[in-house]
Amino acid sequence: MTIISHGIDLVECERVERVWKLHPERFLARILTPSERVYCARRKNPVPHIAGRFAAKEAILKMLGTGWRGQIAWTDMEVSNNSAGQPHVALSGHTAEVAERLGITRILLSITHTEKHAAASAIGLSE
Repeated sequence: MTIISHGIDLVECERVERVWKLHPERFLARILTPSERVYCARRKNPVPHIAGRFAAKEAILKMLGTGWRGQIAWTDMEVSNNSAGQPHVALSGHTAEVAERLGITRILLSITHTEKHAAASAIGLSE
């Protein structure tokens, strides 16, 4: 395995909560897939989990070197957790095409959050 690229992001939970309260349905539909929405809704306090998914997607875009522009959609990246809680990412659409062009075959993802902040790190690997 070879490391191709790395991305990291930090988000203030208060900022995410403010936008979510202003535009609840539109905001969540824009940044989260349906299964991510279900995951976050099941949490006692969904805000840090929403912020964590947002930070993860920003970290992935930085790893891809694209930022959020062009044909990129937030829902082209879906973060899920295995039974131990380890996050995994599935790419689709334009983000999958960019990853393939870069030779990225696997993404290591780490997410952490507190009540105030969420951070994520994404490492793109090739076989």
